[in-house]
Amino acid sequence: MKVSKLAANLIGSEIVKIGNEVNDLKAKGAEIANLTIGDLNSNIYPIPALLKEEIQKAYQNNLTNYPPANGLLSLRKEVSKDLKNRWNLDYSPNDILITAGSRPLIYAVYKTIVDEGDKVVYPTPSWNNNHYAYLTSANAVEVKTKPETNFLPTADDVRPHLDGAVLLALCSPLNPTGTMFTREQLSEICELVIAENKKRGTDEKPLYLMYDQIYSNLTFGAEHVDPVSLFPEMKEYTVYIDGISKCLAATGVRVGWGFGPAHIIDKMKALLTHVGAWAPKPEQEATAKFYENPENVNVFVEDFKGKLEESLKVLHGGVQDLKAKGLSVDSIEPMGALYLTIKLDYIGKTKPDGSVIENSSDLVFYLINEAGVALVPFSAFGEDKSEPWFRASVGGLAVDEIKVMLPKLETALNNLK
Repeated sequence: MKVSKLAANLIGSEIVKIGNEVNDLKAKGAEIANLTIGDLNSNIYPIPALLKEEIQKAYQNNLTNYPPANGLLSLRKEVSKDLKNRWNLDYSPNDILITAGSRPLIYAVYKTIVDEGDKVVYPTPSWNNNHYAYLTSANAVEVKTKPETNFLPTADDVRPHLDGAVLLALCSPLNPTGTMFTREQLSEICELVIAENKKRGTDEKPLYLMYDQIYSNLTFGAEHVDPVSLFPEMKEYTVYIDGISKCLAATGVRVGWGFGPAHIIDKMKALLTHVGAWAPKPEQEATAKFYENPENVNVFVEDFKGKLEESLKVLHGGVQDLKAKGLSVDSIEPMGALYLTIKLDYIGKTKPDGSVIENSSDLVFYLINEAGVALVPFSAFGEDKSEPWFRASVGGLAVDEIKVMLPKLETALNNLK
C-alpha cells in the first residue's frame, strides 16, 4: 500500500531494533546487561522524592487541563532564575518554551529555521540529527569527528562547511560519547559562527547554532561551557535545548525547555501548538515547585551524578583491564552524561561457528547472544558500520551488574579469531 515519500523512506531507529532483540531474549529468560538505552532504571535511579510528591499533589488538585502553549508561567519563571543562578544566562520567561522533553524542541528548531534544501551542519557521531535533517528535507552536511578530539568537532572540522549553512547542531556533554567541549574548542567554533553572520546581508537567513545541553548538570569535574557565556553576541543566534529528563533522572516525566531569540522561540511555540507537544500540566506544576528551592536540584544532582560517575569508572576501568590483557579494546575516559565510548576492534574476526563479524551490527548481536551484553554501535549515530566504536549507557545497571558483565564480555571477545 502506498504511503508518503517521507514515510516510505524514513529509517527506523537502530537503537530500538537492538532494544527489541534484548527484550525478546529477556522474555525467554536470558540475562542481558542492557547498556543500550539512554534511559534510567527507575528502581535504581528514582526521581527526587519531593518531585514525585508534587506531581501526585498536582493530580489530586485536578490540574489536568491544558497548560499554556509555551508552558506554565510559574515554571518559566523558575527556569529563568535557574539559568541565571547556574550559568549566568539572562533569559526572561518569555524567551523560554516548555515542551514534553527535548525531542519536540529539537524538531521545532529544525522546522522553524530550515527550509527544504537548506544546509544543516552537524558532527557524527551525534544523536538523531540525521533523522531531523531528513524530516525537514535539509541538505545535511555530516562532519566526521575523531577519537583524538573526543569525537567532538573542531573549528577546523566545521569551517569548510559553514558558508551558506542555516543551522549548526552541537551537543555537550555529547550523546553518544559522554565527552565535552573545552572552552577553547567551543570558543573557536563560536568565533566562526559570528564571523559567518557578519558576512551575511539583512535579507539572508542567519547561521543559527542549536546547542543541546540536556546533560549539562551531569559532569564529572570538567567545566561545562556554552556559547552565550563565551560570547554575548551569540545570544542572537543560539537556541538552547535543556530540561529535567537527564539531570533529575526524569526521562519519563517529560519536561524539557528551550530558550533563545524571541522570534525563534515564538515560532517554535506556534508550530508546536499544532503538534500538542506540551508537557503535562501536573508535571510542569511539580517541576516549578521543585525548582523554587535551588538546593532541591543541587542535592539531588550531586548524589545522582556521583552514582553515575562510579558506574562509568567501573566500566571504563574494566575495559582498560581488558586492554592491558591484550584484547583489542579501548575506551575514552568519561567526562559527563551517562555514556562510555568503547572501541571493540573485532570487525572482520571469525565467530566460533565459522561466520564472520562483517560490521558493527554483527558484533552487537554476537555479544548479545554470546555474552549477554548489549551495546549501541556508532552507526546508530551517523557513523559507518565499519567503525569499531560503541556507546555504553550505564543508566540501566547497578555497579554490581557491570562487574558481573565484564568477564562475560572478555570470554566472548576471546572466542573471536
